[in-house]
Amino acid sequence: MGPLPKRKLSKGRRDRRRAHDAIGVPHLVQCPNCKEKMLPHRVCPNCGQYRGRQVLNLDAAA
Repeated sequence: MGPLPKRKLSKGRRDRRRAHDAIGVPHLVQCPNCKEKMLPHRVCPNCGQYRGRQVLNLDAAA
């Protein structure tokens, strides 16, 4: 059997340690082509461009 804690951790100490574990709101940036909100470093789901290049042909998919 491994080592065990000598004393019980209080709820306050446990919760203070977990204060930074919450998932934050995703940061959105504006697409330079169509000005829609999108996740950074990803292909724009609205126009299909990434870094000034047409990556997805959204007209054929529709």
